[in-house]
Amino acid sequence: MHRIKTFNTISPLGLERFPKDHFEVGPEVENPDAILLRSQKLDASILTDQLRAIARAGAGTNNVPVADCTQHGVVVFNTPGANANAVKELVLCGMLLASRGIVPGIAFANEQSPGSDYAELSKLMEAEKKRFKGSEIAGKTLGVVGLGAIGSLVAEMAISLGMKVQGYDPALSVAAAWRLPSQVKRIENLSSLAATSDFISLHLPVLDSTRGLINADFFGAMREGTSLLNFARDEIVDTGALLAALDAGRLHRYVCDFPRPEFAGRENVIAMPHIGASTQEAEENCAVMAVDQLTDFFLNGNIKNSVNFPALFLDRAIDAAPGTRLAISNRNVPKMLGQILSILADQNINVIDMLNKSRDDIAYNLIDLESTPSDSALQAISDIEDVIKVTVL
Repeated sequence: MHRIKTFNTISPLGLERFPKDHFEVGPEVENPDAILLRSQKLDASILTDQLRAIARAGAGTNNVPVADCTQHGVVVFNTPGANANAVKELVLCGMLLASRGIVPGIAFANEQSPGSDYAELSKLMEAEKKRFKGSEIAGKTLGVVGLGAIGSLVAEMAISLGMKVQGYDPALSVAAAWRLPSQVKRIENLSSLAATSDFISLHLPVLDSTRGLINADFFGAMREGTSLLNFARDEIVDTGALLAALDAGRLHRYVCDFPRPEFAGRENVIAMPHIGASTQEAEENCAVMAVDQLTDFFLNGNIKNSVNFPALFLDRAIDAAPGTRLAISNRNVPKMLGQILSILADQNINVIDMLNKSRDDIAYNLIDLESTPSDSALQAISDIEDVIKVTVL
């Protein structure tokens, strides 16, 4: 029985997908084999010899000690793309809020006295509506920074609304490139994108290379009157440079999902309370994806959408007996696989299929055997220097 401890509220639509005869799931589970969470902040104290996986029902994993997990052989999963549509729709809302006087217009209408005469109120609205005049987004240019699951959806949406779209992503994968609409113009540097966009939408993770990426140089290159949308991560934008650009009038409006004290009272900032993925559908999609990934990992050893381990999938033979698949994680150093196979050969255990992949400093192996390995064979493999975890499936 695999023990899954949950934090936060995980959609029942996802939790009910765990096979009940193989998994015990809930917030009260002790000594878990895996943790399933949304926003709960974890530290290295949760790492035990028992723990094999952590699944984040969402894209970001900044609340998980990923580096420590890797050292302990704990696979960290996320759910990229599961909340992409929810974020995409909020980006559209953000562009409309930035281009039209919607927020101040609503505030003005709500300021009127409940006892006002309807005819007088209508006359006042007609007289004052020019204060909230805006512009349409059709025909404008949207610059998308980061063309992954969300960025590509945003680009596609903008094209369907009659916008011109250009994108910047130096780490664009082949899979992401195939998803990208052909109408998107690839831009080779951020300065060029800033200088030629009416709206700029950020869709990047927080990495050393992206923290503070939107800085004074970026704002200096920006076309005056541009609106910036950030539904990715707060740390991507240099707050000091942002405020200076707003004060100088170079940046027309900043729409984001990350309120800060510095934004209070600013009419040129629209800050939302981190609601980009806060839809019932997104929470269900994330839960379903996370549960399916954990299930396949514990039953078959397969890894999909891990942020610290290589992706790896090995079909099981239809007639394979339980207990004849090994999942082995080790540090990515030479001669590891040879040592493992040598021990199996010495024990007269025949290998019928295997797959080995590495990612940075970690390697992962799935090995299908003709017979169940003995305890002595498993111990010998575990005793190899740089082997981190050995699991029989």
